[in-house]
Amino acid sequence: MKSFRTIFAKDLDSVSLKSEMETYGYVFIRDLIPKGDLEQLLSDMIGIASDEGWMIEGSAPSDRIANPAMACFDPEPKYKQAANRVFCLERLHALTHQPALTDVMKRLVGPRLLVHPKPIARMIFPNCEGALLHAHQDNSGIGGSPNSYTVWMPLHDCLQGQGTLEIKEVSHLFGLQHTDGYIRPETAQGGDWVGGPINAGDAAIFHSLTVHRSTLSTSKQLRCSVDCRFQSYDEAVSPLEIVFPNRAKGGRSWEATYADWKHDDLKYYWRDLPLRLKPSVADLSARAEKADSPEKRLRYTTIIEMIEREIPMLVRSDTFPSGRLC
Repeated sequence: MKSFRTIFAKDLDSVSLKSEMETYGYVFIRDLIPKGDLEQLLSDMIGIASDEGWMIEGSAPSDRIANPAMACFDPEPKYKQAANRVFCLERLHALTHQPALTDVMKRLVGPRLLVHPKPIARMIFPNCEGALLHAHQDNSGIGGSPNSYTVWMPLHDCLQGQGTLEIKEVSHLFGLQHTDGYIRPETAQGGDWVGGPINAGDAAIFHSLTVHRSTLSTSKQLRCSVDCRFQSYDEAVSPLEIVFPNRAKGGRSWEATYADWKHDDLKYYWRDLPLRLKPSVADLSARAEKADSPEKRLRYTTIIEMIEREIPMLVRSDTFPSGRLC
């Protein structure tokens, strides 16, 4: 397999990230994030994994030796329990606003940067087929504007065989590709698959239409990584990237997420931005009226209520055609 096209952070001023992204659908940057910014978050995540019984008793936390008897993956309840605890970590959300990272993202999207407020921290058991993410495009799941980007960062060195990331070059040029839940590798459009070791501090950044996949970890260690998303707030964003429509069923909420934070500066930061929603409140209202079941009608009205509560500053949200909402 071809290796990632590599850009070193020290060389960023001599490279056109936009040109690289437009041509290949991704950029891979070595040494972008100071490792010290990752170490404490990794320690917090391993602490939660240990609390849940996921680590071999007596092993050093820094070794991340997973207990195979406790293997689980999203959406299993015992995985969600740990993932919800990790989502509440202030350090996780602070990482997505790390200056070196936001500087790079502004080079790609411009100064009006929206950091999506729902980063995903992943704790992946070794030899766990159910945790594999097969070939897919993020835009098919997150909706909104296709002009958004995902950043994938391991919190520790991630070598071949430890569940790393692979990207299909130039696949972003083919629009949304046919999927049966995942895109079949033999039918995926684009160039070569690329991959390689990704170390703590490195960042793989790719377009929302770029086809990518994870690989199976054959080590004994828990793999810990973060993926987060960015776009210009001039582009449409799905309300589901901000609100929690399942909070009434015991799901996440921003109040619970922020309960133990020590600082306020990153709480509800999107409320001051002139966001454009796709689907808009008007779209959702129309869907609620036409819903063919009480359950669907309740889902749409709940999302509207959450929008009114969490995104009070709406500008031109009704100027977009109906968007995809699963």
